[in-house]
Amino acid sequence: QVQLVESGGGLVQAGGSLRLSCAASGRGFSTYTMGWFRQVLGKEREFVAVISGGGGRTYYADSVKGRFTISRDNAKNTVSLRMNSLKPEDTAVYYCAVDRDGGRNSVTSRTYDYDYWGQGTQVTVSS
Repeated sequence: QVQLVESGGGLVQAGGSLRLSCAASGRGFSTYTMGWFRQVLGKEREFVAVISGGGGRTYYADSVKGRFTISRDNAKNTVSLRMNSLKPEDTAVYYCAVDRDGGRNSVTSRTYDYDYWGQGTQVTVSS
């Protein structure tokens, strides 16, 4: 079992920046594909960004491309999401998730590929 704990959410003005972090428990972190998703109340959870186990591959939703950067530190079992130029439409609960079968080189944006999810952290962007 993998436990995930997100941190770093908060309230920020439009155009500002935030950095989310996710700490994972357990062994084998460097083989896990790690993703970030977000969800607005009443809407489906949507993909934001993903990074392969080895860190060499990343993929972003079009809505955040060029503004968000995903990274990981396998020595510390953490994955981060740097969010710049935030917009009110980025307001959501952000979740990190683990795909244990991803291996070191794969990425996926499909929600059902992920096995474990964090509890979420709220990001609110004011206009």
